[in-house]
Amino acid sequence: MAATLRIQSDWSWALRRDEGEAWLSCRSPGKPTLYGSVTRRGLSTEGVPDIAASEGFVVGEVTKKSILISCPHENVSTKFLAPYTTFGRIHQKSITCLDISSGGGLGVSTSTNGTMKIWQAANGEIRRLLEGHVYDVNCCRFFPSGLVVLSGGMDAQLKIWSAEDASCVVTFKGHKGGILDTAIVDRGRNVLSCSRDGTARLWDCGKSACLGVIADCGSPVNGIAVGTAESSLNLGTPETAPSEREIGTEGKILLLAREDKKLQGVGLQSRQPVFLFVGSDAFNCCTFLSSTYILAGTQDGNIYQLDVRNTNAPIQVIHRSGAPVLSLLPYRDGFIASQGDGTCFIIQQDLDYVLDLTEADCDPVYKVASWEKQIYTCCRDGIVRRYQLSDL
Repeated sequence: MAATLRIQSDWSWALRRDEGEAWLSCRSPGKPTLYGSVTRRGLSTEGVPDIAASEGFVVGEVTKKSILISCPHENVSTKFLAPYTTFGRIHQKSITCLDISSGGGLGVSTSTNGTMKIWQAANGEIRRLLEGHVYDVNCCRFFPSGLVVLSGGMDAQLKIWSAEDASCVVTFKGHKGGILDTAIVDRGRNVLSCSRDGTARLWDCGKSACLGVIADCGSPVNGIAVGTAESSLNLGTPETAPSEREIGTEGKILLLAREDKKLQGVGLQSRQPVFLFVGSDAFNCCTFLSSTYILAGTQDGNIYQLDVRNTNAPIQVIHRSGAPVLSLLPYRDGFIASQGDGTCFIIQQDLDYVLDLTEADCDPVYKVASWEKQIYTCCRDGIVRRYQLSDL
């Protein structure tokens, strides 16, 4: 695994004044960690800070919100990005999940004190309070329309809300344990949920009924993702004819990130197993990069990239730290990952450096959402951070 560059979490504050300093480190497996620092020497004529690095590190492009650092000895480069803006008033406690609407106008988030709120993505101003779950709300997401929210809670209930008037329009009951993740099929006439009870279920929103148990694993299912399968993949055939209320399940595969160290693929319409991959630790999250490639993250910091047509061996395993991988999001030609040690990074196929979204200081970053060039993260420290990506 390649070397990993780190920087002091509040580097952009530290480098605001002359002689300001921030620490750097470069860690490579099996070698002593290289430590160093960056120091601000003044301002250039364009008003951009003039930053110098200590021995072994090189400073590349610097802007007000970003700094490119490389360690030539390890042949590694990272562009560190500070938040464009932070919202500290949406929640008072740890924020466990967030999502941004398809138009980019609204955000929804859940907190450990049981609150779920809809807010304006531009300024963090709270618009609606969604009340009705008992205990913690674990997950929330917008439907593709951006007008409706799907949430799952520790109360084993799945709820659908109007983002316009905060009313709960549907409640699904059937899980025997807390709901840990959800997914939406196509435009959202059907939705999916997974739970501590070891099952993943398909639901009919129009009739607020369960259309079936897609998988019963005997182990908590921490995360799910639904995607269109590669056409050559055999998804199996259903034992009984699917209900006419099942909309858009054909040709889809459901990924299950399981607590028992297994990543499973199941034909969504057939309910038949497609593959089972055993990882190094509990799987926390999974996503599709394309109809062929999938990603899944484990509790011990591994990100597996697999080809659904042959899951015997991973295409690659990315490991930047031993902290739990908490969320994975496809983004452009790559993905965004967040971990339990506060790291959040973006890997792109055509970039020879990693983009590191900084400021969370050792507090887990639970979830990442994106809208165009804006990336939103939520963290245990109770802050929503918004990052502005320049042209990738």
